Amino acid sequence: VQLQASGGGLVQAGGSLRLSCAASGSIFRIDDMGWYRQAPGEERELVASITSGSKADYEYSVKGRFTISRDNAKNTVYLQMNRLKPEDTAVYYCNALISPWGDPDGLSYPYWGQGTLVTVSS
Repeated sequence: VQLQASGGGLVQAGGSLRLSCAASGSIFRIDDMGWYRQAPGEERELVASITSGSKADYEYSVKGRFTISRDNAKNTVYLQMNRLKPEDTAVYYCNALISPWGDPDGLSYPYWGQGTLVTVSS
C-alpha cells in the first residue's frame, strides 16, 4: 500500500493550492484520511481529517480557508487551501487508515504519503 501526494508549490499570500493524495496497492478498505503539516522546527500537526462517510474536521487556524474532501472511487483525498498565509508554509503529509487485503482481523493501519512542500510568500 502506498500514498502518493502531489500539488505543493510556491504561492503568494492570499493565493490557493490544491493538494491531492492517492492510495494504491492491495486495499480492502480505507477509513479516516487526513492531512498533517510540519513547519521547520515544529511538531507535525493535524490540519484536517475526513471519515469514510465524509465527515470533516479542521484545525482551528484553517477553518473557513481549507476544505478536505475525498473520492472513495479513486481512493484519493484532497485539500483545497484558499487564502493562504505565510504561516501555512510547511511540508504537508497525507495519512490514511487502511485495511489491506488479507489482514486476518480486518484491522486498519496508518499509512503516510511522502510529503509535499507548500511555501507561501508574503
